[in-house]
Amino acid sequence: MSRPPRIAVVGSANTDLTTFANAFPRPGETIFGKSFDLGFGGKGANQAVAARLCGADVIMVAKVGNDLFGEATVKNFASFGIDTTHVCIVDDVSSGVAPIFVEPSGQNRIIVVKGANDTLKPADVDAAADALRSVSTIVLQFEIPLETVYYTVQFARKHDIHCIVNPAPALPAKLSELAAAEYFIPNETEAEAITGLPVHSMEEATKCAAALLQIGFRKIILTLGARGSLLATAQGAEFVSPFSVSPKDTTGAGDAFIGSFAVFLAEGFPEKEALSRANLYAALSTQRVGTQKSFPRRAEFEVEWIRRSGNP
Repeated sequence: MSRPPRIAVVGSANTDLTTFANAFPRPGETIFGKSFDLGFGGKGANQAVAARLCGADVIMVAKVGNDLFGEATVKNFASFGIDTTHVCIVDDVSSGVAPIFVEPSGQNRIIVVKGANDTLKPADVDAAADALRSVSTIVLQFEIPLETVYYTVQFARKHDIHCIVNPAPALPAKLSELAAAEYFIPNETEAEAITGLPVHSMEEATKCAAALLQIGFRKIILTLGARGSLLATAQGAEFVSPFSVSPKDTTGAGDAFIGSFAVFLAEGFPEKEALSRANLYAALSTQRVGTQKSFPRRAEFEVEWIRRSGNP
């Protein structure tokens, strides 16, 4: 049996505080929620867990606070078998938290307090350099300082490591500093914020992706939720069909897509099949409540893939 791919995630770790309600409150209004859930999250951590559940060996490079949430986060990573050697606990700052509000439709709104995530610096990447040089793919997001994202992209380029950048949440960034990444993967909202172009239709999504390619990116993937995903390169653009599900909670679906795509690609699946598999993995994650605990394990995914891959 071939060895599993090694993937590193340089990114955020948060504790998710999820409230379910029939509606979002208006300014100054207090309403009663239906239920509450506490879980582990952060885009980086979510992507690491998705990659691990899909079968990869995963290294996490992150910072957490010296508090209850930080200690629990490290233990959570370890429970999945994720390498926590480079998850550092820092004093005098809180761990990252993310209050999440979810409507009955599954639509969510999220406020992220970065806390210790904002202390992850290029020096931490250097400290993890030996481990990072051993991986096939490095995955990045925007919940850590952008200087660290830029630095890690260049590190990956220097050492010929595949690199995926997920510009989430959308922030004003020096896109030229990110163009060395192999894949740039925003969702519709992020793509609109970055380019100023709408992504309401397939035609608009194609034009938006083309604008990103003109900046210098090699490969753009737009994740389009229930509409699937779009792959754009200099050779053209192609849509990859979605899989129909009845969502309960869409929180973390984008992270499920990123983490699983990194694994499927590293395992050698053709690019379009890796994208289709990631579409299904993300869709399956919406059928359960929460982020990491909603992600299916590989065996469960493969059963659904065999059942549904011929009929998205």
